[in-house]
Amino acid sequence: MNLYVTGNTIKQLREQKKMTQAELADKIDVSSKTVSKWETAKGLPDISLLEPLSAALGVSVMELMKGDAVINQNRSANLL
Repeated sequence: MNLYVTGNTIKQLREQKKMTQAELADKIDVSSKTVSKWETAKGLPDISLLEPLSAALGVSVMELMKGDAVINQNRSANLL
């Protein structure tokens, strides 16, 4: 099991939020070239960027690392 962020995950989450690479880059204080490198698997985000990246993409750090949304299976606590 791959427990680190993949470029495909970043791209999918970014596109779901209807953000450009430049907009995401501005939110986490990196260049748009950096985001492009992540999405094309030519680099990986630094561990110090995981929290700001997950916040900008609207997911938890675990969801970002895992690559899919975590759904609470406890019906009494699930507000969906």
